[in-house]
Amino acid sequence: MTDGSRTFCAVAGNIGSGKSTLTSLLAERFAWRPYYEHVDGNPYLADFYSDMQRWAFHLQVYFLSKRFQHHQEILASPESVIQDRTIYEDAEIFARNLYENGHIDERDHGNYRELFDTMIQFLAPPDLLIYLRTSVPILAERIRSRGREYEQAIPVEYLAQLHRHYEDWIARYDLSPVLVVETDACNLVLEEAELIAVADRVQRRLEATRGYSLPL
Repeated sequence: MTDGSRTFCAVAGNIGSGKSTLTSLLAERFAWRPYYEHVDGNPYLADFYSDMQRWAFHLQVYFLSKRFQHHQEILASPESVIQDRTIYEDAEIFARNLYENGHIDERDHGNYRELFDTMIQFLAPPDLLIYLRTSVPILAERIRSRGREYEQAIPVEYLAQLHRHYEDWIARYDLSPVLVVETDACNLVLEEAELIAVADRVQRRLEATRGYSLPL
């Protein structure tokens, strides 16, 4: 948790759920500093989607390193912050899924988990975790629509596996309050009214949790 004078909010969700869009909206509405996931400058992502077996471990270590750096910066910052995807998702969703599918072997996954478990001992959790729940068919359609070339080859089965891990993880997550947003019926990328409605829910939840009104 932060010290009460500022807010640390995080957005979690599967590929294509609208995390970056919601992060941008909340950052603008509440004058929070946004921290985005390293995607466009990621040196492993395109290689990973073309050969998961070869690049899975490298990709996960890269993400874990960047997310740990961001989380440390967030906790040290005097500003309120909104984070696009959390360090917890790296281990609980993506590395777990790659391990279960044989793309990361048992030895590497064990070392990865040990590193992750050590890291999070030094990290305070967010004040609020927003989970964007989106069904797999909707995720697949939105990924096709946004047209990122390296994402077009993502199998639907892979999205489904991630979805199952997300649902399992969010049911167990107890480090901070959680706000679940169902996004099948509301496209956070295209519908401004839906974005505003979600922002209102976030504001109410934070105010109820922390006991004071957020500045607008």
